[in-house]
Order: sequence, then C-alpha cells, then structure tokens
Amino acid sequence: MIDLAKKELWFVVGSQVLYGEKVLGQVELNGRTIVEHLDRQDKIPVRLVFGGVVKSGAEISEVIGRANVRGECVGLIFWMHTFSPAKMWIAGLKALRKPFLHLHTQFNQDIPWSTIDMDFMNLNQSAHGDREFGFMMTRMRKNRKIIVGHWQSKSVHQKLNVWTRVALGWDEMQNMKVARI
Repeated sequence: MIDLAKKELWFVVGSQVLYGEKVLGQVELNGRTIVEHLDRQDKIPVRLVFGGVVKSGAEISEVIGRANVRGECVGLIFWMHTFSPAKMWIAGLKALRKPFLHLHTQFNQDIPWSTIDMDFMNLNQSAHGDREFGFMMTRMRKNRKIIVGHWQSKSVHQKLNVWTRVALGWDEMQNMKVARI
C-alpha cells in the first residue's frame, strides 16, 4: 500500500534574474501562495512542496538533480513566471527522470484592464514563458501533462488529482518487484 502522506510533488517556478530582487521576491511569494492553496485541496492526494524559483540553467539542473534522487518526490510541476528562457531548461530536462506537469496558469485570475501597465505585466503574466516552455518541450519530444486554467479552479484541481495518481503509479512501478511463474 502506498503511504500517500510520505509522497511529494515539487512545484518549481521558472523566471530569470533580469526582473530584479523585488519582482523575484514577489514571484516567490506568488509561487508559495499557489503551493499552499493546492496543498490544502482534498482532491490532490500528496503533499506539494515549493521547489523554488529557478533563474538559470545551473539552478534548474540542481533542483532537478535533487528531485531525481529524492524517493518521496513522485513528480514535478513547472510554472513559468512571465518570460523564463526555455533554452536554459534543456540540460536539466534532459536529466529529469520523473514525471512532470506544465501548469499553464496566471497568478491573477482577472486582468485589471483599466490600470494595466508593463510593471503589472512583468510581475503577473505567464503567457510568453509558458508558450516558449511548451514549444521547447514539444521540440524535445518530452512526455508531459499540460494543465491549462487558473490554479484556484476546481477543474484544475481535478486534473491535477488525476495526473498525480498517474505519477504515483509510475513511482510505484520504479520499485516494484514482479515474479512471473
């Protein structure tokens, strides 16, 4: 029997240093907020862990390397803040040995059309980074799940539940011993 209380999904946010410490601090807070919200959902059967905001190929490779060897980690969820250059993900993703999901979402559900400016866009929109990340995954022929929708949506929670159970099955098969008689 799988002990779900010991299993984890790592939530990793992609960004880059050009946004500066203030913006990156807010991006980390937003990522942690998403993780805390998803972790409280009964539909998601394992614990969500904030894996950090990665801003370089070295940071991506480091967090993926840790996830690969952590037995409790059954998969990773990647979310791109604004524009996270896809090229810096290539080496880390080539080394990834666990299932992963691309969460294509915005932090804010609604866009303040009457007051929107570039500062708001640089802090809050994910479209460019998510699109480039998705394109690169296709070019690399990486099997993954993509969930599109707002992270607070019940339909996103349900899709995440289904994918998590698949990741749990994959994880169980990695250590399964089968006797054929």
